[in-house]
Amino acid sequence: MNKYLMILSLSGFIYFFSGCDLSKKPAIGFEDEIYIVADSIDYEKLSGSLQKAFEKQINTPLPEKLFSIKKISPFQIKSIENKKNIVVVGTLNSGSETSKIIDELIDENTNRRFLSDKDYIHYIYDYWAKDQLVAVISAKDFVDLDFKIEKNKDSLLVTFQRQSDNRLKESLYNPKYEVKKIQSKLLLDYGWIIYAHKDYKLEKSDKKEKFVSFKSFADKEKEKSLFVFWIDSATHMYLNPDSVKSIRNNVAAKYLSNSTDSSHIVLIDSLVNTTEINFNGRYALYTQGLWKNTKDNSVGPFVNYTLYDEVKKRIYMLDGSVNAPKYYKRNLIQQVDVMLQSFRTVFELSDERIDELIE
Repeated sequence: MNKYLMILSLSGFIYFFSGCDLSKKPAIGFEDEIYIVADSIDYEKLSGSLQKAFEKQINTPLPEKLFSIKKISPFQIKSIENKKNIVVVGTLNSGSETSKIIDELIDENTNRRFLSDKDYIHYIYDYWAKDQLVAVISAKDFVDLDFKIEKNKDSLLVTFQRQSDNRLKESLYNPKYEVKKIQSKLLLDYGWIIYAHKDYKLEKSDKKEKFVSFKSFADKEKEKSLFVFWIDSATHMYLNPDSVKSIRNNVAAKYLSNSTDSSHIVLIDSLVNTTEINFNGRYALYTQGLWKNTKDNSVGPFVNYTLYDEVKKRIYMLDGSVNAPKYYKRNLIQQVDVMLQSFRTVFELSDERIDELIE
């Protein structure tokens, strides 16, 4: 499973090494590219495990990879030192070119940990460039190395996806694109906020119906939509996959479908996946899959967070979808997902942030 389908506890797996330097330039390149630095013979032996770890497919409805891996010779490492996502993989102390690079990236303590902990992966942030993630995957031999990649494929993918989300947040949650007037209204009227981007129009805001929706009109051929729906006087009983699908279908039928032409937006049950995650420190269900318009059979991806607010005794459903038939949608659905992650209730905001919004 990937970040959209799961979240793992990474304690014991991640070692933070910060080479952060304000003078470093931001990492460049495509978010969905991961450069694998390895000797050719080593890569041939490990390529299957690496592809399973990083080239996870999602349906949008066409299958698209979350990441595409690109093999790089250790002699070419200088050419990718400014890229966003890098993995250096090879055995320890073998004398190979990749092994020499690994020796430069780690210290003696890390070397010993690789030998003693078969699950350990060394993550380095901002090593050559700002907002860059470098993963060093090593072991004493190829058997252990291949097993490590296979066993930790989920945590590897989650870690790179999380870093990609963080980079995207920096560009999306930009003060110059922020519409504070809308955020202030949401906070005062409903007790929660979600980042209001200038490219998104507030389509519907109904206190009685407990429904708020946004739609991006920046590109008519790449439609992105968000909605927040909530249920008051609720219990944890709503937090199950069947309830999520039922509520989502009911909301879509009422607010997203077109009554004039009898079209309905429904979920394709066989292509919907739900998993438990941690949403900003709060237990939640994350659901990903495809929606379908019953009239014209158009199909697109959606992502959905459903969570329970103990203070308000309220179920929140945060949902985003994409309709872009002629385009790849992997990056579009990630943008929608990152927008949803900005959701906070008033109890999760600092006094300073509240004062800033309602001044």
